[in-house]
Amino acid sequence: MKFGGDEGRVHSRTIYVGHKSCPPNEAYIPPKFCDNRIVSSKYTVWNFLPKNLFEQFRRIANFYFLIIFLVQVIVDTPTSPVTSGLPLFFVITVTAVKQGYEDWLRHKADREVNEYRVSVLEDGRRIRKMSAKIKVGDIVEVEEDETFPCDLILLQSSRDDGTCFVTTASLDGESNHKTHYTVADLESDLQYLSATIECEQPQPDLYKFVGRMHIYRNSQEPDVRSLGPENLLLKGANLKNTQKICGVAVYTGMETKMALNYQGKSQKRSAVEKSINAFLLVYLFILVSKALVCTTLKYVWQSKHDETWYNEKTQKEKETNQYLKMFTDFLSFMVLFNFIIPVSMYVTVEMQKFLGSFFITWDKDFFDPEIQEGALVNTSDLNEELGQVEYIFTDKTGTLTQNNMEFIECCIDGFQYKHGDGSSELDGFCVTDGPVNKIQQKAGREREELFLRALCLCHTVQVKESTKQRQDQNDQFDQIDQVDGLGLDHGFLDPPQKEMGFIASSPDEIALVKGAMRYGFTFLGLESKNMKILNRNKDVETYELLHVLNFDPVRRRMSVMVRSKTGDILLFCKGADSSIFPQVRQEEVERIRMHVERNATEGYRTLCVAYKHLSAQEYARADADLREARLALQDREEKLMAVYNRVETDMILIGATAVEDQLQDEAAQTMEALQGAGMKVWVLTGDKMETAKSTCYACGLFKKNTELLELTLRTLEDGGRSREERLHDLLLEYHKKAVQDAPPVKLGITRSWSVAGHDYGFIIDGASLSMVLSSSSEPNSRRYKNLFLQICQNCTSVLCCRMAPLQKAQIVKLVKNSKGNPITLSIGDGANDVSMILEAHVGIGIKGKEGRQAVKNSDYAIPKLKHLKKLLLAHGHLYYVRIAHLVQYFFYKNLCFILPQFLYQFFCGYSQQPLYDAAYLTMYNICFTSMPILAYSLLEQHICIEVLLEHSTLYRDIAKNAMLRWKLFLYWTALGIFHGLVFFFGVRFLFSNPALQDNGQVFGNWSYGTIVFTVLVFTVTLKLALDTRHWTWINHFVIWGSLAFYVFFSFFWGGIIWPFLKHQRLYFVFANMLSSVSAWLVIILLILLSLLPEILLVVLRKPRGPHARQKKSSAGDPQSPQSPARPLLTRTFSDESNTVI
Repeated sequence: MKFGGDEGRVHSRTIYVGHKSCPPNEAYIPPKFCDNRIVSSKYTVWNFLPKNLFEQFRRIANFYFLIIFLVQVIVDTPTSPVTSGLPLFFVITVTAVKQGYEDWLRHKADREVNEYRVSVLEDGRRIRKMSAKIKVGDIVEVEEDETFPCDLILLQSSRDDGTCFVTTASLDGESNHKTHYTVADLESDLQYLSATIECEQPQPDLYKFVGRMHIYRNSQEPDVRSLGPENLLLKGANLKNTQKICGVAVYTGMETKMALNYQGKSQKRSAVEKSINAFLLVYLFILVSKALVCTTLKYVWQSKHDETWYNEKTQKEKETNQYLKMFTDFLSFMVLFNFIIPVSMYVTVEMQKFLGSFFITWDKDFFDPEIQEGALVNTSDLNEELGQVEYIFTDKTGTLTQNNMEFIECCIDGFQYKHGDGSSELDGFCVTDGPVNKIQQKAGREREELFLRALCLCHTVQVKESTKQRQDQNDQFDQIDQVDGLGLDHGFLDPPQKEMGFIASSPDEIALVKGAMRYGFTFLGLESKNMKILNRNKDVETYELLHVLNFDPVRRRMSVMVRSKTGDILLFCKGADSSIFPQVRQEEVERIRMHVERNATEGYRTLCVAYKHLSAQEYARADADLREARLALQDREEKLMAVYNRVETDMILIGATAVEDQLQDEAAQTMEALQGAGMKVWVLTGDKMETAKSTCYACGLFKKNTELLELTLRTLEDGGRSREERLHDLLLEYHKKAVQDAPPVKLGITRSWSVAGHDYGFIIDGASLSMVLSSSSEPNSRRYKNLFLQICQNCTSVLCCRMAPLQKAQIVKLVKNSKGNPITLSIGDGANDVSMILEAHVGIGIKGKEGRQAVKNSDYAIPKLKHLKKLLLAHGHLYYVRIAHLVQYFFYKNLCFILPQFLYQFFCGYSQQPLYDAAYLTMYNICFTSMPILAYSLLEQHICIEVLLEHSTLYRDIAKNAMLRWKLFLYWTALGIFHGLVFFFGVRFLFSNPALQDNGQVFGNWSYGTIVFTVLVFTVTLKLALDTRHWTWINHFVIWGSLAFYVFFSFFWGGIIWPFLKHQRLYFVFANMLSSVSAWLVIILLILLSLLPEILLVVLRKPRGPHARQKKSSAGDPQSPQSPARPLLTRTFSDESNTVI
């Protein structure tokens, strides 16, 4: 069987309720479905070691060092296997322990979910079983405040009206109560229910479900009931304000909509790590080239020179195959020059990331007194990625806004009203403005009361049924809007009623009911289809609720039909101005339009209110049409839409409302700063378009002059053509506007600054996005994606509304994999944001009110949106600069280290003779030069934090991996080659004088190597000291301490005869060397000569760029940043910041 409409593509499944055969006389063959286990872990006990080792050795550096280690073990090489084996073992072990611990936490979380106890009805008995044991077809009982363990069809509710309320914060981020309905006319005792359910196969769309139930009674033809999303309770949602419900499991385990919307956690790699790998390949090529050159020249040299008497070959060497000998020589040279690849860099980088992440945790600016928590770092691997973000994808509800709607003002018949706290008027209204010739006038009292009745009746709000005790329990956790306006209402409510609160599917509905309450009309609740209102005169009015015409994103309005006590049938309708204005008499529109447009530009959520008197004949026809459409199995939504549109015509416009969804603290300033830093902000929300659009205006993402390009179901329905054709036309039209006709963007400037006159904003909804991403034909789909991406990338801001969680991830993935592979960041606070948080390069969770799913799955967690500004503009900027310098410096100092070793081979007959002692080879990267760069990479502030936050444009200077580009890499490589040549040939020039000591003795080869090594250690350390701009006592301690330790170690190592050494190569060599004045002179001269170009560069070069003027104007101000136009890594930092992290 297939369903009509869009659902026709989805095959169905048949479920036997309670595992009973239907009809009863037929044999029951249980269908096979997956169980209810949830698995989010990556490893098991058995596959952890092989799988983890495989993943780690996929990293090019780890694999390379493994090969070198094996070569050192197998082949007779100049250096010990310990020199490369020990650091490799350390890195592999630390990473394995870290990843194993993270996976153990996932196992623990899975176990908690799977072993959670639930009630299942079997043969009339209630039994408790683990959640993992639930099967499709089981009848599950859930009590208030419990979470649904799987996707259920609602069969029974403890509420008299057959409804239940749920919150879906963990699914779509909305913390408001949603109403769900039982299947009509079922047996009160589910033990005797005999029924089957036919429904679509599992699919991730949270808002879509089509099915039908066949109910068998006494061998009659089965009754058929249609099932929709209103009957489906989703796993992860919570039962609220309902004592208990019973439902039948239709989707379980990894087939639930929640699981289908979950993206598996993959290993994220930063752009810096990719740059390191690229540089590593270059140095690997240099290494192989050096080994090849030396191997070739060795055999050329041997062919021209006779075998020396002191180095005769053994018989075994003479019998060895020539090619095998050449290969082993090649490997020996590889091992000798192996130190050009900095194995210790990976250890230092890991330590820098791990220790650096504490600065985020310790930052007092991130501490939120409300929740008594600060920032949290879940993944330290991505610190530097915070300084490279190009696209930000943010959730709306709870992230940009507080999800706290407040009634601001209303407009009745063209007169604007605001609630005046100090107003002396009896009705509580205060007229603030209106048509110029009617200032301080009001609409008639009858119109006011009609408007307020509309606000009290046209909604799906329920009054919270709660005792004082239950209220206290739920206050902290439930999103229940307490009636905060009662204090203004002249005390006409009894104290018990002040206990009540409202629950609704949308917070703006609560705001409107509360707004009406402020002005004297109080909604008392719905009892047995009767809505009760307390009016201004303290009389209770009762209206019979006949039909609710639900809101949908295409109509963008909702209506109710009610019957008053006098028998009048009224239709009250509220909705967006664009959907109400065409349905009312046009002469009434202009009076309201001005106020609506003004409120919208102020960022308020505007709704228009209209009504209509229905005659008995009109109502009878509408009632029959609605009942028929609701029972339809095919094209149900389209048939209901047709009836709604037919009824909602020729209405009378009464007025409009303005509701504010309060923004998070400093949301607008944060967005402005992020856009100023060159980042593009996209809002991805499951909310309605109008609400989201208002928020974008309030945040400053859409400006007054922004032209909005809309690609939603509503625009696709216009024109009477097929959706596919309309989609094609709109994409081409918008592409022409935003891309083809737009002036070219200047390099390094985003469109919002280059095109000051005309900005574009793009709006798309979930249904339209599905069409773009999965068009019926493959070529069209690819073309649509490209057009869509190009349009979005040329717009200043993009709004995606009515998004399912998986669609949010699809959008992020689309941008992430687009041309140039821009760095993306996702930020959200609910479980519905987890997919996009996991998909983006950097995922940030907000410690909001909607559970901690987003925080658990994020890379970083912050208490409020405003903290994102400092996290990116200050911490991200500094982390990137520090680690970029660390990487370039490591490659530079290792090139300085190994180039003299390579040059030495030309003077020792290519005999693989080491220039440096084994102790120096091992200690160079581990002890002598590691701590200064680690301290630099943790503490350096090339520009102080206050300036970085004040000038957001500084962030653009480091965008697109600016400090790890090939130009700078070649500069550092050239510097390393220059220093290596100076070290080697400078010392060789000294050795041209045969007698360097007073007694006429000559220096040996170990003295030669020690002098080179001393110049090397001092030069690379002082180079870093010149580059340090932000000095702390720690920098002083490690820089001067490292040099002192080198001197001390050299005296100590050479001053004792070590029993475990075969050869005492350095015995008194260092002390002997320092006894020579010539050696002292050469060491000092060579250090100065090496650093001279760097010093001259700083002294002679004038500062350029936007901050040079600032520096002149604030002469002597140590806080002024140096010119960002000069590459940070090619200059010495002379001025220091006084700010200490």
